[in-house]
Amino acid sequence: MEVYVILSKINPGAFINSKEFKEAADKVSDTIRQECPNIVWKDSYALLGDYDIVDIVESPSKAELMRAVEIIRSIGKASTQTFSAIPWKEHLSNL
Repeated sequence: MEVYVILSKINPGAFINSKEFKEAADKVSDTIRQECPNIVWKDSYALLGDYDIVDIVESPSKAELMRAVEIIRSIGKASTQTFSAIPWKEHLSNL
């Protein structure tokens, strides 16, 4: 499986309060679990800076990854940037 990093920025004014944000986050997670069953969520972090959230995932296909990203964008009311990633030790061994 390939490793991907998804950076998300919540759209300004997307949520009125933290309860509404948490409900959307839960719905994103549930929908991805149902519609993208082969994606493995490795970790997620809240960020300070230009992006609000970083997710590290593994996906067997770009199509399924893109489906998950579209769920984040639509339900999570966010813009995203996605990167393919290679574990550092694997990168060094390939040199």
